[in-house]
Amino acid sequence: MKALLALIVIYVGSFFLVIQGSSQNPVQAREQNAASPQSGSSLDPVKEADIRSLMELVGAREMVQNGADNAIEQSREKLLATVPNNEKGQAFVNSFAASYQKKFDADQVTEQLVGIYDKHFTDDEIKGLLQFYGSPLGQKVAAEMAKINREAQVAVRAASGGAAREALMEAKQQNPEAGQSARLGGGQGRIQQRRAQHPQLQAAQQEQDPH
Repeated sequence: MKALLALIVIYVGSFFLVIQGSSQNPVQAREQNAASPQSGSSLDPVKEADIRSLMELVGAREMVQNGADNAIEQSREKLLATVPNNEKGQAFVNSFAASYQKKFDADQVTEQLVGIYDKHFTDDEIKGLLQFYGSPLGQKVAAEMAKINREAQVAVRAASGGAAREALMEAKQQNPEAGQSARLGGGQGRIQQRRAQHPQLQAAQQEQDPH
């Protein structure tokens, strides 16, 4: 159970590392990178080797790249709600996505994870995780965790959206004058319209989130 919880921490923490980095401006990103734990000479070579073996077993780099792909799609949807609804607007969003993919360095983020693992797990815990993920059950957990993470994100978004709508309705009832024009997700209609006009966008989103 401890090993399973550890992998969940690794996946969720790394995903939010990617998402947070994608939403920061360049200055914030540099400050964050400067404060982030890094692998280096202070890290015990034996422990570092074990950490890198663990990262390979759990597919850490693939998980980081998947997180970046999800971040790109989220940013794409936000942009679609703000740019002109024409070919130029679509070209702008496509250009952004292509540039994002070129600039995002999955290897750099993965390298940062070495220091993060070192910070949160002892030598013995890393060895225990290696033993677990080297087993058939551990390999299945590692293979399924990416799917579980995607499904969990869908569940969280659905629950969050429902709670937000109910909270807005309650707030409007308590203060109808101030909340008369309040709306949630003003860009969603435009996003759905864009998807209808550009089927390839919908197909790309379904590929990212098959569920």
